[in-house]
Amino acid sequence: MTTRVEAETAQARVQAHLERSGLASQGARAVPLTGDASDRRYYRVITRTAPSVVLALYARPFDAETLPFVNVSQLFARMPVPVPMILGHAADLGILVLEDLGDVTLQAHLGAAPATDHAALYREAVELIATLQRRGFELTSRDYLPYSVAFDVEKLTWELEFFLKHFVGAYRGVTPGPSTLDALRAEFATIVEELAAEPRVLCHRDYHSRNLMLHHGRLYVIDYQDARLGPDTYDLMSLLRDSYVDLPEAAVADLIAYFLALRGQTGRSGEFQSRCAVMALQRNLKALGTFGYQTTARDNPVYIQYIPRTLRYVRDNLAREPRFGRLRDLLAGCLDELR
Repeated sequence: MTTRVEAETAQARVQAHLERSGLASQGARAVPLTGDASDRRYYRVITRTAPSVVLALYARPFDAETLPFVNVSQLFARMPVPVPMILGHAADLGILVLEDLGDVTLQAHLGAAPATDHAALYREAVELIATLQRRGFELTSRDYLPYSVAFDVEKLTWELEFFLKHFVGAYRGVTPGPSTLDALRAEFATIVEELAAEPRVLCHRDYHSRNLMLHHGRLYVIDYQDARLGPDTYDLMSLLRDSYVDLPEAAVADLIAYFLALRGQTGRSGEFQSRCAVMALQRNLKALGTFGYQTTARDNPVYIQYIPRTLRYVRDNLAREPRFGRLRDLLAGCLDELR
């Protein structure tokens, strides 16, 4: 969790920006917002005479011309995919000034909206993935950071090791024996090699209901600074096997079919479903690693509530695919929920 000293330092940086920009003299107020799993902090600046804006505070000063968020924003704007406008920066203070998209994430909206709204919004979210992939291919350029980094064997393996270290080990306190670890890593290697060998498309990397904002009646995408190349199932499974939301299986099947229809691939459902299962498993294991890390290393218990749903996804996926039988037995020996 953030220490008192860190909070005071952040407040001082915000105040320096308000004074430098002249907003302090207009009676502007800076209100802390709920952050994400990164080391960034967010404030909403409210004035009496102008629309509110959001300040994204980075851990340290940055060069605005090379900041990943700025670079990827420029790429997404060319597609176009709706993202918050960058309104300015105070790079020496580590502050980026963003359009305020409000407080309604897709996750929050689902709790208050009728089911008919859910279906329409999820179709819109799937359409945005299709746009990212199609336009991402058309706009390929080394000028944009996502084209120089990918979900390769090294990255995907690191994510599964992250799960073993921070969820199985640190959070659950389980230490698998050497033979079990070797067997787990062999099973993980099979998954990783399969995923890394797939044709690569542009991926948001963290495309789920907390990173989609409902603003002026449409979805906007946020938290995309880590975009990279990866499997075409990555963002789709992040959305449809989302740790923060339960989707009916029928809805998941319909949305997968809709995605394939958007790409003109309606005849590939069986093969695509199988690839989705592998991707969802890897993605959910990585999410458990993140939740364990946030809880134990960052002293942030917010994510504990999402662990049972994510474990259920993993259990169901292991049971659904016969080829996961050995992995299922190994993980069940570490985690009771997977038995």
